[in-house]
Amino acid sequence: MTDSKNDLVVARPLGLYCPPGDFYIDPWKPVSHALITHAHADHARVGHGHYLAPEEGRLVLQARLGDIPLQTLPYGQAITHRGVRVSFHPAGHVLGSAQVRLEHEGRVWVASGDYKTGPDATCAPFEPVRCDVFITESTFGLPVFRWQAQQDVFDDINAWWRGNAQAGRPSVLYAYSFGKAQRVLAGIDPSIGPIVAHGAMTLMNDAYRASGVPLPATQSVLDTTPADLKTSLVLAPPSAQGSGWTKRFGDHSDAFASGWMQLRGTRRRRGLDRGFVLSDHADWPGLLEAVSATQAPRVIVTHGYVEPLVRYFGEKGLQAGAFKTEYGDEGEDVAPVAETAP
Repeated sequence: MTDSKNDLVVARPLGLYCPPGDFYIDPWKPVSHALITHAHADHARVGHGHYLAPEEGRLVLQARLGDIPLQTLPYGQAITHRGVRVSFHPAGHVLGSAQVRLEHEGRVWVASGDYKTGPDATCAPFEPVRCDVFITESTFGLPVFRWQAQQDVFDDINAWWRGNAQAGRPSVLYAYSFGKAQRVLAGIDPSIGPIVAHGAMTLMNDAYRASGVPLPATQSVLDTTPADLKTSLVLAPPSAQGSGWTKRFGDHSDAFASGWMQLRGTRRRRGLDRGFVLSDHADWPGLLEAVSATQAPRVIVTHGYVEPLVRYFGEKGLQAGAFKTEYGDEGEDVAPVAETAP
């Protein structure tokens, strides 16, 4: 997309830049002033001179980045910087995730970061913001991606766990450590058995609880008796699959919670017993719904399946284009290599 001198956001080598405000949104290189939409590592990085982020995500951001020069704003509260009015609005992606609303000389742009439009007990729901230009992700920007009702997914996970527990087999569920793991914890039935959490999840679980998100109690595998392990649900990051840590559970059933489980063959290639389609990103209908709700005549796509979404909105009469970014390079949010083409 060709930059216009009147654009409120342009793509620069350091990140998405707001010229009149002289700040960046989720920059991937160190800058003096950075607005952060959420704490995933492809959007929030160390090294910036000053950070502005949603207050609701303060603890998770500090848990990931440590002691940073951080200023926060509650959702909906605005400040003006160099004539640009800035506010954060819920994105529904993970705890503290936000869309950034920019207003300058009568123009309104919204940079969405990552978002989903479905329910999630661990974060504020997506809030449509009317604007002239909407910058959207497209992680799952193909019509094949259509999510099952969330409660149905949790019912399936509970049934799988319960059946394994009755058979005396541990249930190992792989889920991304920030966002997905906490969403699973908030949705499952803790009465089925003990819940064991990999150490990589402890910091984020604690940050969620400290932020006021109720999660069931979890324990370390070191504090779990062999008898309890047989009926336990074990939450672990995808990187733990096949590791020595996982092998300690002996004969177990394993599964993966991810939007990529929607694609045929992904579960088989990973060698998993089960796959649960659960994503923290909008599906195809969710993307279309979100963009429509903004009433924006211009849409800019940043990452994921970019071209299909640009083409779709172009055919619908919108001014549609793309920004080249470095987003989407974190954990299970990245499409499996064999699945990167439609």
